[in-house]
Amino acid sequence: MNKYWYNYGNTFKVKFREHFCYKCGEKLMIVKEHLIKKQLDAHSLKPEQMIISDDIIMEIIQHYTREAGVRQLERLIAAICRKSVLKILKKTTDHVAVEVNDLEELLGKAPFDHTKKQPKPQVGVVTGLAWTQFGGDILPIEVNHFKGSGKFIVTGQLGDVMKESIALDYLKAHADKYSLKDIDFDKQDIHIHVPEGAVKKDGPSAGVTLTTAIYSAFTQKPVRDDVAMTGEVTLTGNVLPIGGLKEKSISAHRSGIHTIIIPKDNAKDIDDIPESVRNDLTIITADHIDTVLENALEK
Repeated sequence: MNKYWYNYGNTFKVKFREHFCYKCGEKLMIVKEHLIKKQLDAHSLKPEQMIISDDIIMEIIQHYTREAGVRQLERLIAAICRKSVLKILKKTTDHVAVEVNDLEELLGKAPFDHTKKQPKPQVGVVTGLAWTQFGGDILPIEVNHFKGSGKFIVTGQLGDVMKESIALDYLKAHADKYSLKDIDFDKQDIHIHVPEGAVKKDGPSAGVTLTTAIYSAFTQKPVRDDVAMTGEVTLTGNVLPIGGLKEKSISAHRSGIHTIIIPKDNAKDIDDIPESVRNDLTIITADHIDTVLENALEK
């Protein structure tokens, strides 16, 4: 990952990293250019007396705030300044360099977190990509099936658009092609679950994820844990374009995903992904669900 150094004034140094979502990037610049200086002045601190890097600011933005603006973010910076002043006045130190391990002491336990990637390849568990009001996040989808009466059970953080996905209907219609012809779907209940997580996710772009998860569950073929995907699927298996590719790609990179599968029509949007993220990802474009299955399943 490329790293660059900038000077804040003459003495306050911060480290810049490129892999953050667009909104987080805007907030980072506001903190660096306005909020820190304002709070340093308000607490009579010199820039060299409280040193906070971009990495730390991003930790605060991503794990301590969930607002559209920066009001809470400014309160958090002020809290760090107050505690820095207290340490300096007690003469335990002449400056405070904030580290990740210090945040719990300074701000308490982080109330928010991002979804973690799957720890290993699993049957019926697929990582999708989602856009949220706070940027992007990965979207794990779990599918299981068992003897029943053909019921379709949906639980967890699934919006109405997702519930109407045609993933199952597509596989039923092409059962011969996908070696599913011996399965009596009328005697199988299918349970789809999306773990709640901290941030609500919604939208139609989980079609390829649902299709892959259902296919994996019925064929018992594990899905790679280092692959995430996004795209809607049609009744003919075509993969339709999605929005928010930049944010989704950044979330995949942040979560340790190495390969993402995106709709072929979104190839034009790849240049919007930050270079440091783009260079670390293998990006596969797919215009049909067959390409998705070919690259998502364990060989």
